[in-house]
Amino acid sequence: MTRPLAVLLVALLAGCAGAPKKPGPGDAPVAPPSPRAAGPGGAAADAAPADAGLPLACRQVREHRDEDYTPGGLYAPGVADTAPQHALDISGLVEPEPRHEAPAAYGNRSPYKVLGKSYHVLPTAEGYVERGTASWYGQKFHGRHTSSREIYDMCSFSAAHKTLPLPSYVRVTRLDTGDSVVVRVNDRGPFHAGRIIDLSYAAAVKLGLDRSGTAPVEVRALVPGGPAPARADSGPPAADPIAEAAAGSERPRIIQVGAYRDRSNADRIARELEQAGLADVAVEAAEVAGATLWRVRVGPVAAVATHQVLERLRRLGHASPRVFSE
Repeated sequence: MTRPLAVLLVALLAGCAGAPKKPGPGDAPVAPPSPRAAGPGGAAADAAPADAGLPLACRQVREHRDEDYTPGGLYAPGVADTAPQHALDISGLVEPEPRHEAPAAYGNRSPYKVLGKSYHVLPTAEGYVERGTASWYGQKFHGRHTSSREIYDMCSFSAAHKTLPLPSYVRVTRLDTGDSVVVRVNDRGPFHAGRIIDLSYAAAVKLGLDRSGTAPVEVRALVPGGPAPARADSGPPAADPIAEAAAGSERPRIIQVGAYRDRSNADRIARELEQAGLADVAVEAAEVAGATLWRVRVGPVAAVATHQVLERLRRLGHASPRVFSE
């Protein structure tokens, strides 16, 4: 098999496996790459690195190479996964809202095979409920393509699952604490015995898995527009996370399109957004590591309009906008 075919095969089968470990005191960080961002027109802009302006925990520290892809196996099996060295504040992150999406062009082939074992993708997520062990994956995969060919962002609420259609939305409830989080499933895995779902690092922090490594959970599919499912009846009494999510679901959102070192580039992006018909576009200064970055933001946006604005931004070439509660 030629290398391009091998790369394509493994791109369909992202290998999320093994419980990540926290970086030890002697672990040396790898210097992050500094790609130049391209503007909507395709030409390289004088922008900050792709991760500039992000929390330190969300900086990419690993360069992904073709040699790391193992056809029919795991991704870079000799490289240990880790948590970021800096703490991640998830207080401003908004859980994804289930919505109807077209099946991903990649990652839904059925059956598929990893490590000699075949897996059959479910025709629909509706009605899916399963209990088992959850794990998480982090820095090793951050910035790499998922099975659906989206970019894995360990600082968003997402997950990997072996058989749910991509994308799907599920509520993951930790059975020993009652804590829960809604995640968007856009990857395959974990290909590790006894585990049913691999959570992004942000979702792991939400449930406390960043400390425990694994935990017993219930995974329940969410139907767009349907009623919120009942929280798993297990564990000590706790505040109802579904009620809390519903109470905060109407708060306006702020959508950050990007952060730039050059004010003129930020102004140019803002003008393009306004010319495309987007309202409430602003350019704001932010001090990051002693330097001034110019953030292009849209909002406040009503909660019910958030997905529509995100889709418009993606069609305009802004692939990774970030959403925050106002």
